[in-house]
Amino acid sequence: MKTTFASPMLRLRIMLLRANPIMAAAIVVPLVMAAALAWTLHTVWALERAQEAYAAQAKQKPQGAATPAAAPEPVQAPDNLAAFYGALGERHGAEQQVRILFDLASKSGLVLRQGEYKAGFDRNAHVYTYQVNLPVKGTYQAIWQFAMAALRAIPFASLDEITFHRDAIGDATVEARLRLTLYLRDGTPQP
Repeated sequence: MKTTFASPMLRLRIMLLRANPIMAAAIVVPLVMAAALAWTLHTVWALERAQEAYAAQAKQKPQGAATPAAAPEPVQAPDNLAAFYGALGERHGAEQQVRILFDLASKSGLVLRQGEYKAGFDRNAHVYTYQVNLPVKGTYQAIWQFAMAALRAIPFASLDEITFHRDAIGDATVEARLRLTLYLRDGTPQP
C-alpha cells in the first residue's frame, strides 16, 4: 500500500473532527497566548535597542552642534479670528462664485440645470452664508471631479451634501444633487 501526503493529512483531519471542542480550545488558546507574548517581548526589546542607539548617537554629537531652532510663538486668538475672517469670500461676489461653479461644471462635461440659491446669516459667527443646490447630470467620475474642482476654486465653500441617482444599473449617466455653502463676509471688520 502506498502512503501519500494526503494520508497523514486525512488522519489529522479525522482526529480533529473526533476531538472534543473544549480540549481543542485548551490546546489552541495557550499557543496563541504564547505567540502573542513572544511578539510583545520581541517588540519591547526592539524598542529598547532603538532607544539605546538613539541615546548613544546623542552622546556622540559634538558639544558645539547647533541647538534646534526655538519653537515659534503661539498664535494669539485675535490673530486666528482675523485669519478666519480673512479667508472668507466677499458677500457681494456670491453671484460671481456661482458663475465659477457653472463654468467648472461645463468644463467637467456635466449638464447643469438651474440651481436653487438661499442666502442666510449666522449670528454666532457673524458670517453670511449662500447655499447653492445644484442638480447635475453626467458620469460619476465627472461629478466628483467637478466637486473637487469647485472646492479648490472656491476655498471658502463647503460641500455639505451630495446624493446620486441612477435609473438603471447599466447607465453611464448619473443624476446628482450637490449642496454647497459659501461662507462670506460683508466687507466690514468683524468682531
